[in-house]
Amino acid sequence: MIFKVFYQEDQSEIPVRERTKSLFIEAETEREVRNKLVDRKLNIEFIQKLDDAHLEYEKQSGNFVLETA
Repeated sequence: MIFKVFYQEDQSEIPVRERTKSLFIEAETEREVRNKLVDRKLNIEFIQKLDDAHLEYEKQSGNFVLETA
């Protein structure tokens, strides 16, 4: 499964929409996503599991890069 992770780069930063970034990562569960990203010290706002249609949309957007963790 592919997940989209919305995050802030600084853990102490209050989530502000304009500074929210996202990444894509492959994992079986949301917990596995969090475990893969724990060493990056990100302030994770939301983790979204992508269905097939959403994944295709993200791939066509030009911003899709699958992280390897």
